[in-house]
Amino acid sequence: MGSGCGGQPFRWTRQALAERAGRLAGGGRAILGIAGAPGAGKSTLAAELASALGAQRAVVVPLDGFHLADEELRRLGRADRKGAVDTFDGYGYLALMRRLGAVQDPVVYAPRFDRDRETAVAGAIAVPATVRLVITEGNWLLDDADPWPAVRQLFTETWFVDVDQELRLRRLVRRHVSHGKGQLEAHAWAEGPDQRNAERILSAASRADLRVRHDR
Repeated sequence: MGSGCGGQPFRWTRQALAERAGRLAGGGRAILGIAGAPGAGKSTLAAELASALGAQRAVVVPLDGFHLADEELRRLGRADRKGAVDTFDGYGYLALMRRLGAVQDPVVYAPRFDRDRETAVAGAIAVPATVRLVITEGNWLLDDADPWPAVRQLFTETWFVDVDQELRLRRLVRRHVSHGKGQLEAHAWAEGPDQRNAERILSAASRADLRVRHDR
């Protein structure tokens, strides 16, 4: 029902994906990384898995909480391509994944990205030591630039989410409009910075342990 590295993605049922995630949560702490292009449905899939497993077994920790602040992006001259690989605190994310994998603290707090304010909120996601599965999702989990190869070594398994590209574009435009962009600006961003990111992300799909379709 699925494929390994480099294979063609299969459409998994929600139940089959939840069962696979459940097996990862069957022992000690495991980390599932879910990668994919902007608008692929990573956050939706992660939320579905966490809901199926329950809050006592699984918590979602998105990469988006490590977006650099807008003022820092402006200082670096990167504000016009927010979402690119160098607009995240990758090493901060790596440090958090190491801490989550070690399970040495009663609870670890992770940041959350507030899309309404377009900024990260520190200490917003609690991950108790009793949680068996951390589900983390983001664009760059399979990238070959540092620190992403080191990040992947911490994952128990990595999935890549494939999606119909026209559907992905529609999702992105709708998302940008819902967060304040006009239709023309939303299309320009989805077909510009988002698309450039998507092409780089798609080129790394073969590094995943599993490729799945998620077109809902």
